Amino acid sequence: MDLHRVAVVAFDQISPFHLSVPCLVFGEGDPGGERVRFELLVCAAEPGPLRTSAGFSIVTEHGLEALASADTVIVPSWRDPEERPPQALLDALVAAAERGAQLVGLCLGAFVLAETGLLDGRVATTHWLCAEQFTQRFPAVRVAPDVLYVDDGPILTSAGTVAGIDCCLHLLRERCGAQLSNQQARYMVVAPHRQGGQAQFVEQPLPATARDNRLSGLLDWVRERLDQPHDLDSLAERALMSRRSFSRHFRQLTGSTLGDWLRSERLALAQRLLESTEQPIPEVACLSGFGSVASLRQHFAAALGVSPSAYRQAFRG
Repeated sequence: MDLHRVAVVAFDQISPFHLSVPCLVFGEGDPGGERVRFELLVCAAEPGPLRTSAGFSIVTEHGLEALASADTVIVPSWRDPEERPPQALLDALVAAAERGAQLVGLCLGAFVLAETGLLDGRVATTHWLCAEQFTQRFPAVRVAPDVLYVDDGPILTSAGTVAGIDCCLHLLRERCGAQLSNQQARYMVVAPHRQGGQAQFVEQPLPATARDNRLSGLLDWVRERLDQPHDLDSLAERALMSRRSFSRHFRQLTGSTLGDWLRSERLALAQRLLESTEQPIPEVACLSGFGSVASLRQHFAAALGVSPSAYRQAFRG
């Protein structure tokens, strides 16, 4: 298997957390003990040693020349949205894009990609606190300020901090399938998969009340029964809550509506079944709760741009 080369751009005053996100997802090897599928190169945008925002310094073995051979280039953040990145970095990113490399801007890394002009006419996101500033500086970019990440073909951007993990797991999922992505997520002790369209700002990211803790258990119960019909009324009744109260607590807990959450969970289950079982596609449609092959195909086309059979063929083995 050919290694997919991932270059991560480090810079002076980088946040260690932001740098660690792509390194953990792509640089730790397969958690299940399979063959390593990625070659990770951390490269410096400036002469080192590079100071971090946490008070220590790092030294990288590669400079910007690493971008010339990378399949994916990740800018994990940027130190100041008001500061224009070095021209050498911008030129290297443009050259990488022109030869077909995939570019990723995590958090404020979207500002770096926008400076190149490569985001003009595209949809992008960044940390919600800087979304208005981003819009003012780059009016040619269509900003989605309230999503976790945006996959716009050859260029991906994500919201702040932990959303970078979601974006990188999405990249891993696209490259290697849901099974490996879920294994990596379990290894990192994070949620297996959050769709990019999920809200990046959630009022209560963790259960804070007894009701929300009860909802967490209810979500696990639903995940085990995705082949069964579920609606707002039946789940609110099971949670001993009114319809309105259930909807409010559900959005606070998940950042999503019940319908969107169910579609995301069912799509993820269908992907796993197509990757790891020999179940016929009609059976996959039933087991994942889509009911019919036509419905399964519709949701696969909308979310992934492929048919279920093409998806299975791409990830088998």
